[in-house]
Amino acid sequence: MRLERAFYQRDTKEVAKELLGKILVRKTREGITKGKIVETEAYYGEEDPASHAYRGRAKRSKIMWDKPGIAYVYFIYGNHCLLNVVTEAEHKAGAVLIRAIEPTEGLELMKRRRSINNVRDLTNGPGKLTQAFDITIKDNGKDLTGNDIWIEETQVNKFEIGSSKRVGVSKDTQENLRFYIKGNRFVS
Repeated sequence: MRLERAFYQRDTKEVAKELLGKILVRKTREGITKGKIVETEAYYGEEDPASHAYRGRAKRSKIMWDKPGIAYVYFIYGNHCLLNVVTEAEHKAGAVLIRAIEPTEGLELMKRRRSINNVRDLTNGPGKLTQAFDITIKDNGKDLTGNDIWIEETQVNKFEIGSSKRVGVSKDTQENLRFYIKGNRFVS
């Protein structure tokens, strides 16, 4: 069952934790790819120095104030797209970065897209997973309750959630806003 918009219309940190264990699904002409979300990071609005929303609405970040449950995809480091999920109430900035996924369906398609055979390295980082799932800047603004990219509820497997500071962030809050499934080998 697909997550409904109300799931995303909550506190960003809570959404980041509760996305763990859910299934990201991508449907393209080539086929379907799926994977269990195993690592996320929460980014708030103007009060979060690591957030794209920190300096206010800009061309790239204005989508963070849009309706919850849409994809915020941006290009970084000259070669990677990163997938975020817009959270909070409309007109309040927030997004969750999907950092890593455990691939569950469409492995051969993911391997072809990434030109690698090592399953562990397919989706264990935010740029890797978007390449494996064929998520590009063209997907920015797509509704995650739609038919191209969505997140599904799963039968909850019991797991322990770890937390830490966000990866690669120099201006961070005091709070741990990176969440991951402890012991999962696909965590970045």
